[in-house]
Amino acid sequence: MRDQMERLIATMLDGRILLGEAAAEFEKIYIQTALERNGGHLSQTSEALGIHRNTLAKRVASYNGSAKKTAASKRSPHKTNNSKRIRKR
Repeated sequence: MRDQMERLIATMLDGRILLGEAAAEFEKIYIQTALERNGGHLSQTSEALGIHRNTLAKRVASYNGSAKKTAASKRSPHKTNNSKRIRKR
């Protein structure tokens, strides 16, 4: 397994993937795979991962939230500014 990880890391370093990005993506895939193995059950998955159920739920929610933001930005190439403008006097 170590050899496979070293090859993957070398590829990521060549692609200039930052450590934070790599760690976040690894965690996300790790959790998604654990959820699939446990039929989507948060309690079983959190036990298998050794983390609290609430921690797992928050992380899954953050992944879903970031996926929705990414999908929304892909649909609309131009951002609209819905914030109120400050009037100049």
